[in-house]
Amino acid sequence: MLFSQELWQRNLNLYQKILDLPFNQELAHGTLDKEAFCHYVIQDAQYLVAYGRVLAVAAAKAFEADDIMQFSDAAKIAIVVERSLHDDFMKNFGVTKEEFKNTPLTLAGHHYTSFLTATAWSESYPVVLAALLPCFWIYAEVGKDIVNKSIPNNPYQAWIDTYAGEEFHTAVRNVIATVDKVAARCDADTLEKMHAAYTMGAKLEWLFWDSAYHKRQWLGLDHI
Repeated sequence: MLFSQELWQRNLNLYQKILDLPFNQELAHGTLDKEAFCHYVIQDAQYLVAYGRVLAVAAAKAFEADDIMQFSDAAKIAIVVERSLHDDFMKNFGVTKEEFKNTPLTLAGHHYTSFLTATAWSESYPVVLAALLPCFWIYAEVGKDIVNKSIPNNPYQAWIDTYAGEEFHTAVRNVIATVDKVAARCDADTLEKMHAAYTMGAKLEWLFWDSAYHKRQWLGLDHI
């Protein structure tokens, strides 16, 4: 069994919990609260800047030249997508640049980006890849589910369509292949660290969507 298959099987229940989140169900049905969606887009744009930095660190730690190119390109794409969120979705849903600028990371966003950043600087290349993988893979699989369930004239259809692009899914398959290639040369201790990093990333994916649905900030500490 490939390492990626082991990852997926170990975390299958967690993936199902992500599919069942009200945010993703209501997004597909077109009933998601607009404020929850805007909350998510703002946080996602901020998250992508940190994610781009971690991808750049992964490129710097990569074992092979092809991997350097792969993750350098991915870092650039993360920032391009972040900027497109400003220019397209935030504008279309009435989120101003000033509102975005003045909105800090939530507890969930801060936790997720801090985990990725700490992993990038303190762990080996294989573990960094495992931490990065949930954002690629789970996002793609959740996207397929939402695309298949989306209703006609969904007000969020333009966003949903971003899940369906073949270029994105090709990139995800390539990252999975790289993780398997790297895992094949790792010892048992490193593989367990990779499992732990992937599971934590998957949990934080759940937390990020759940936090957006409830528009959570800092759980009572917002005005301190």
